[in-house]
Amino acid sequence: MTFDPTSTLVATGGCDGTIKLWDVLKQYCTHNLKGSSGVVHLVQFHPDISRLQLFSSSLDCGIRLWDLRSSQCVCVLKSHYSAVTSLSFSPDGGTMVSSGRDKICTVWDLKAQKAKRTVPVYEAVEGVVLLPENEDLSQIGVKSKDLHFITAGSKGVMRVWEASTARCVYAQTLSEEEEEKDDDPRRLTYLLLLPASSRLATVTAEHNIVLYQLPGLTTQQQFVGYNDEVLDVKFVGKGDSHIVVATNSCQLKVFELLTNSCQILYGHTDTVLSLDVFKKGFLFASCSKDRSVRVWQMDSDSGQVHVFLVTSSGSQDCTLKVWDLPADLSTTGADMHQLTPRTTEKAHDKDVNSVAVSPNDKLLATGSQDRTAKLWSLAGEVEVGMLGVFRGHRRGVWAVCFSPVDQVMAYRFCCIIVDRCSVLSGSDGLVKLWTIKTNECVKTLDAHQDKVWGLHASRKDDKMVTGSADSNITVWVVSEMCFNENEAASISSQTILINH
Repeated sequence: MTFDPTSTLVATGGCDGTIKLWDVLKQYCTHNLKGSSGVVHLVQFHPDISRLQLFSSSLDCGIRLWDLRSSQCVCVLKSHYSAVTSLSFSPDGGTMVSSGRDKICTVWDLKAQKAKRTVPVYEAVEGVVLLPENEDLSQIGVKSKDLHFITAGSKGVMRVWEASTARCVYAQTLSEEEEEKDDDPRRLTYLLLLPASSRLATVTAEHNIVLYQLPGLTTQQQFVGYNDEVLDVKFVGKGDSHIVVATNSCQLKVFELLTNSCQILYGHTDTVLSLDVFKKGFLFASCSKDRSVRVWQMDSDSGQVHVFLVTSSGSQDCTLKVWDLPADLSTTGADMHQLTPRTTEKAHDKDVNSVAVSPNDKLLATGSQDRTAKLWSLAGEVEVGMLGVFRGHRRGVWAVCFSPVDQVMAYRFCCIIVDRCSVLSGSDGLVKLWTIKTNECVKTLDAHQDKVWGLHASRKDDKMVTGSADSNITVWVVSEMCFNENEAASISSQTILINH
């Protein structure tokens, strides 16, 4: 579906092989164009409205040119051998560039109605845009007045091509661990030029929208279109100003609570399972199915996050590993460092599901599929010492944590303290507030439609955040502190960041 330059006509392509044009103002069908073979997946008006021309493409991979005055197909432009994905026109309307999943782009002379040049781009292209001719784009390799276009596709980067030489003059760079590859979660599925603001908008396979500013193609803004299941969520940053979210994806998302702006973090190559935040809030760690643990650092001023430590690990090997971080994190710079474990201990007979460190950093707890939880001492210089084994569960222990105020440990429990109460989340989508003294449920918070996987409280215990399998992230605010033990603290939902 596409609108014409005046926004008074809209064209739609159907699975029955027809193209219909609609008058938006009068709300009736003006044209019914027949002759396409199979599903029509691409329609686009010529930018010069005086020509009254429409271009379309269907299953035969040809590009049909329709004269809207006569409602006839004038010609079929054939060059592609796979689906044509996008079209872009020069300012004078005499040249068109088409992209396809056959890994080529074709430059067309619309007056002669034939191909001028075929440019191999070596990736399935989902979007092509002709760059403006009257701007200085030397930062992205445009050194001449010749025709240049930019492509976006399966490798997840944008490339600038010189049409006359079929040469790539600029390509976005990824970090060393993010090599270009097809079927990557970063692959681009759409590309749009925003001429009024000199920006480009891209859509990724993970439904994220990224805005780039010309002339340097610098990232300006990122939007998360869909979260999938939220597996974990934590407060980070100065004054708990941000939250970091792990979803059913290899990407991490950092939201600023004040503006809901997002930074997407790349590095893991498989689903991120869990997060943890260091005490001061500017460091956090993530672990993934790719068997790696990454430590990320947030800049206290800008809020930007980058990875500076990475190591390999795993819980299915039944071991417990202790790692030493550099004493002076400021000396690590922007480069990524590798870690080696200080000690490795066979902790359980089956998979280790959870690890927790006590508030004073002297004790460590583990929970396992072998139905036990164990308590370890971290006081030793090299080795860890086991202090005790907790038995009693009939199934595997999935989570362990320490109380922030008492010398107790709990299983499968997300503990935050609000006026001598504990808050727990469950698979029914409910968050419950319990009094510790009487073990009574005094408040139930109902904002999710599926399992609540993530629950975390701010350091001041004045707000908490929950993440669920329903893709919602909810920030809760403690609006009233009640010191009567028979009353519950008042907790209200402040913000739902993502709601699908």
